[in-house]
Parts: sequence; structure tokens; C-alpha cells
Amino acid sequence: MTGEVWRLHRGGLEIARLVVTGGDFPWMHARVETLAGFEEFRPVFAELEQALDAEEYERADVLDGRVRSLFTMTFPDGEPVAEFLLRIYADGTAGWRWHDEPFD
Repeated sequence: MTGEVWRLHRGGLEIARLVVTGGDFPWMHARVETLAGFEEFRPVFAELEQALDAEEYERADVLDGRVRSLFTMTFPDGEPVAEFLLRIYADGTAGWRWHDEPFD
């Protein structure tokens, strides 16, 4: 899995590549390669990181929902990920977990 590239999309635009660096089941870890269109959404991920650091879990849940409503993610083979929790950190790394069926 190391080196595989998962992709983050906003609408039809690929805005980030998540290059897998490892994992700690159920979480995957990656370095983030941002693309055009990503920067306007960086504050969403920063706010989520702050909520988690402050242990404000209800706020984090709301922000997780916002991330899932704003973005789609694809597997390295290009197939869509049905559901995911994604963290993109200020240090240029990411962590996420995914499921092949919607959480609801």
C-alpha cells in the first residue's frame, strides 16, 4: 500500500493526492500533495484539527459531516470511496479511514 495514491475531489476537480506512507488499522496515513482548488478548503481541515485537539467531539462530528459533504475520495484504482473520515493536518500529512458502504 505504501506509495499508492488516493485522490480527493471537489465536484469533478481533483484537488489533492494522498500518497500512502503507512497505516495503523483502521487509519491510513499519507503525505498530501495539494493541487489547484485545495487552498480555499484548508481552513475546514484546520478547524477540524483544532476541534479534535481541544477534544470538542460534537464540533468535530459536525465538521466531519461538512468534509464528507464537500468532497469525494477515490481509491488508487479510481473507484469512488463510499464513506470516509479524513484529517488533513497543517504539517502536510493526512490520516483517514474508509468504508465501502455509507456510514448511515
